[in-house]
Amino acid sequence: MRKVIVSMNISLDGFMSGRHRDLDWHLGSWGSDMSERLTRDLTGADTLLLGRNTYEAMAAYWQRMEIDSFFPREDIAYAVMLNTTQKVVYSRTLSVLPWSNSRQAKGDLRRVVATLKEPRPGPEKNILVYGSGQLVGALGDMGLVDEYHLWVHPVVLGQGMPMFSSGPDKVSMTLEQLQTFKSGVVWFRYIVNQKASPSTIA
Repeated sequence: MRKVIVSMNISLDGFMSGRHRDLDWHLGSWGSDMSERLTRDLTGADTLLLGRNTYEAMAAYWQRMEIDSFFPREDIAYAVMLNTTQKVVYSRTLSVLPWSNSRQAKGDLRRVVATLKEPRPGPEKNILVYGSGQLVGALGDMGLVDEYHLWVHPVVLGQGMPMFSSGPDKVSMTLEQLQTFKSGVVWFRYIVNQKASPSTIA
């Protein structure tokens, strides 16, 4: 069955973003070796599931990068892949879909994910979730995440938006793979063994 895979940049102390929801702390770590890993992961997926804020930020950035002649070649290839991949935005408020191959989904999150995971003709590919902190939290609380791909950066933020909540439910994971990069970033691939209890997005 198609898997839901959360791919997230986090700090050493477990934050997805800084105290002001800032993300610039991880931009300086990215290199060509990390772009290769990203491209490999995206090749195994045919759908991006995103929250509204992440969708709008990525749409503005990656559409511009595809036509920027000064952008590194490997990153342009990744931009082309992102721009042609199907995007599903989980949002009750979004009114405009500026990115190609996009559609909106709302309502019951379990039903949305179940529909996305239905078998399709051809090779079985996965559903990737980038950023989208609130959405990721809801997916995790509902036990809808099959894998976490965590990009741990050598940065301590001290405060910010935590990757995992301190809720009462335990989630057991198995480390399947890891990769280190020149910048000191370490990529971990975790398989979720135990599902957490249901929740909803506020």
